[in-house]
Amino acid sequence: MAFVSQSFGQELRCNISVNASKITGANRNIFRTMQMDLYEFMNNRQWTSDSYKNNERIECSINIQLNRQISSDEYEGTITVQSKRTAYGSSYKTTVLNIRDESFRCKYQEYQSIDYSETANKDNLTSILAYYAYVILGFDYDTYSLNGGTDYFQKAREIVNDAQNFPSTYRGWRAYESDYNRYWLVENILNSSYSEYRQCIYDYHRKGLDAMSESVETGRAEIAECLELIQDVFRKRSRLYITQMFFDAKSNEIVNIFSNSYPAEQERVVNILSECDPSNAGKYEKILESNQEDQMQ
Repeated sequence: MAFVSQSFGQELRCNISVNASKITGANRNIFRTMQMDLYEFMNNRQWTSDSYKNNERIECSINIQLNRQISSDEYEGTITVQSKRTAYGSSYKTTVLNIRDESFRCKYQEYQSIDYSETANKDNLTSILAYYAYVILGFDYDTYSLNGGTDYFQKAREIVNDAQNFPSTYRGWRAYESDYNRYWLVENILNSSYSEYRQCIYDYHRKGLDAMSESVETGRAEIAECLELIQDVFRKRSRLYITQMFFDAKSNEIVNIFSNSYPAEQERVVNILSECDPSNAGKYEKILESNQEDQMQ
């Protein structure tokens, strides 16, 4: 079973888009070729030793927005990474990751070889892509088993460690650059002080969403419980990248889940959300408003 076919073995079903509309005067074919090369890199590479059927591949997307051309073959911009998984017993797809990385910079020449080596990679472009491939895998595995993605988060951390030797122009890899970057993502995830976070990721998906196909109330109650785990992490340290990431992925979904809940459960959840994600407090108030509307009817 160690053999994995080229047609059905790869783990990711990753849609890649490269938008270079802000760059004028460049050969547009370069960006089309870049998009195709990156698509093949993400989708045709075997990232794990596990065997995946075609319908088991992880649905994800990477959008690269190139904002500036620095030299003939170097560009900078942003990269947005999203991944989803299907809730058990349904066709509903929940967003697991929704990351916007403002520190994207790369060199690319048309028809260059796009490859990545765990032992000798010195290329910022493939390092970023490999890093996010492992982050996608880590989070996906974490949703199915407690701490199931540890091996892949450790691989992402190895990339971060190697990237400390990159030129300072390649930002996003170092602790001092920002509280919210690639360095802090894996540091937070693998830090045992915040172990409740990964417990929440597992409980939210396996005990919460996956259980809702049999009992909406049971699954919803589990999600309410796991939000207290996020609250525990927030109270330990309020400015954590992974806490922001959780709400970037889940805030709209949580509003939908609890809009049809009981008043006491709604109030409990809104209090947690307003404390841990105050920038979206107005969004969470809609949960209580939905209950008020029901009472008026």
